[in-house]
Amino acid sequence: MKISRQQLELFQAQAGISATRLSELSGVSRQQISTIKTRGTCMPVTAAKLAKGLNVSVEELIAKE
Repeated sequence: MKISRQQLELFQAQAGISATRLSELSGVSRQQISTIKTRGTCMPVTAAKLAKGLNVSVEELIAKE
């Protein structure tokens, strides 16, 4: 699944949370979050975890083509 790096970073900044805190809230490791930001992809279940940790919908994290 393609994830928008910009959206992910924007929601993280809006929430005022670090990658470590996002990791704690979502259950996704810091390394995996870093990899997702670099590659721009992840499994749908991981996107759902990140969205839940950021309190946004999965659709808001998906990259628009």
